[in-house]
Amino acid sequence: MAEAPETGAPETIRLDKWLWQARFVKTRSRAASLIESGAVRVNASRVVKPATAVRPGDGLSFALAGRVHVVRVRALGQRRGPATEARALYDDLDATAGP
Repeated sequence: MAEAPETGAPETIRLDKWLWQARFVKTRSRAASLIESGAVRVNASRVVKPATAVRPGDGLSFALAGRVHVVRVRALGQRRGPATEARALYDDLDATAGP
């Protein structure tokens, strides 16, 4: 994971870790399985490696629990916190999302 020179904060994070921190999945192993199955796209490109790096601004799309999620990474996060903290990590771009 690369670090930003001024802040020491990471500028990228593993995709499986981000999906877990953003609370889309309950475990990192479930996130890894989802990615390895080919169900996740990063910036419209299918990925199959859980270690794929994501950064703020990246677009993600994946099918989970009978729904297609389309999100933009807003932040990387430092931990798997409460749902309100997790919700701040992404913007929901799904056209079917309510107002």
